[in-house]
Amino acid sequence: MTITAGVDIGSTYTKAVLFDGDEILAKAIRPTGFLLTEIARTVFEECLATAEVDADDVAYTIATGIGRHQCDFKDLAATDLTANGRGANFLFPGTRTVLDIGGQTMKAIRVDERGKVKSFRLNDKCAAGTGAFLEKTARYMGYSTEEIGPLMTTSRESVPISGVCAVFAESEVINHLSIGTPPCDIMQGAIESLTGRSVQLMKRAKAEPEFTLVGGILRFDTMAQAVRDRLQKEVNVPEGDLCQYTAALGASILAQQRAALAATGGTARGVGVRVAAP
Repeated sequence: MTITAGVDIGSTYTKAVLFDGDEILAKAIRPTGFLLTEIARTVFEECLATAEVDADDVAYTIATGIGRHQCDFKDLAATDLTANGRGANFLFPGTRTVLDIGGQTMKAIRVDERGKVKSFRLNDKCAAGTGAFLEKTARYMGYSTEEIGPLMTTSRESVPISGVCAVFAESEVINHLSIGTPPCDIMQGAIESLTGRSVQLMKRAKAEPEFTLVGGILRFDTMAQAVRDRLQKEVNVPEGDLCQYTAALGASILAQQRAALAATGGTARGVGVRVAAP
């Protein structure tokens, strides 16, 4: 058994996964904060403790995410596009399009039958197209992030949130609150606004089925259902909290391939790890 690690240093959360080639041995998640090197090591060490293994037992480590270059114990860095493609392919082998709704970015990624990236589109210019907008909307109305899901289940009708940037969209939220609109309907409107943006991004990437949705906001079933309704297609969503770990899992899978190549004296050709951001 070869143990490898994937560490995903995201803008909002940092995740780590230990993988043995067949299954996840351990996973950990923490808010990223501003000490990227330290938080990467923290989640890695939490995984080691959970799996009851030593750092020397880990054959290869690949870091991904926005802070990947700050992981000082990595063997290699890979883009989150590459890592998400491989992770989604492992969880759902028929995946051809991955929609990743992160805290600060949204990405639509087309992949081949092996999970390698064919094309992609990013929405990273404004928070109105990311999970951070939903979290900020919830906090403004006095709700925590974990209350978003239960809140949306009580909505009877959504209200339009059409602002093209987070500042304008927040103004709309304030206006709705001032006239007594129920918070659940405002949150539903925010979900539908985000969904509309995500589907447009997928169209720009020339998305094709199967569709797999990843990212922390997919913990809430309402988000996945809203995308299904817009696409009028079925979508895959990793079970439980795995939607947050897809990139870390993909990095650990790439690390398995690198470890195997190192053991045989091979090269990295064909593995698909990209060190520089696309």
